[in-house]
Amino acid sequence: MDTFSHIKSAIGIILGLSITHLLRGAAKQIQHPGRSKPYWVHSLWSFYLFILLLHFWWWEYNLHDIKHWVFAEYLFVILYIVIYYSVCALLYPDDLKDYKDYEDYFYSRRKWVFGILGFSYLMDIVDTFIKGEAYMHHYGIEYPIRNISHFLLCMVAMKVNNRVFHSILVVVFIVYEFSYILRLF
Repeated sequence: MDTFSHIKSAIGIILGLSITHLLRGAAKQIQHPGRSKPYWVHSLWSFYLFILLLHFWWWEYNLHDIKHWVFAEYLFVILYIVIYYSVCALLYPDDLKDYKDYEDYFYSRRKWVFGILGFSYLMDIVDTFIKGEAYMHHYGIEYPIRNISHFLLCMVAMKVNNRVFHSILVVVFIVYEFSYILRLF
């Protein structure tokens, strides 16, 4: 097995666990709707993370261009996908006994969710840099603007408790992500 295949396998395992966590959480809401009331903003953030994970998997294919790996790069890429898993785990806790519903849970944990999600956009810049300067420049000025603005919006989302703000933010993130993926790939 070559180095990239080995790294791809490790990434795939953690990515699979992340997607499983999201799908299992959504399925539990459907299976037991009376136990905890779903919240549409929370559900849209879960959908956004699902799209982001698929985009991540596609994006990481370009790691195959790296011919010589060092452990620090390997560790970084693994920690990067663990960041995504952490957000998925935060979106769907094992139980909601301490909360009224997913709305109550979501806003009580928003600092963690958006802090970790915001950090992922900074990690993405490093991940892209690892793939090479030519690769980074290939995406133009929109790429750093996207990541920095998403990071800053996540920092704002940590502080803001306003339901309208969070409703608009999740829709903007989803629409932009679809636009970004369709234009680039």
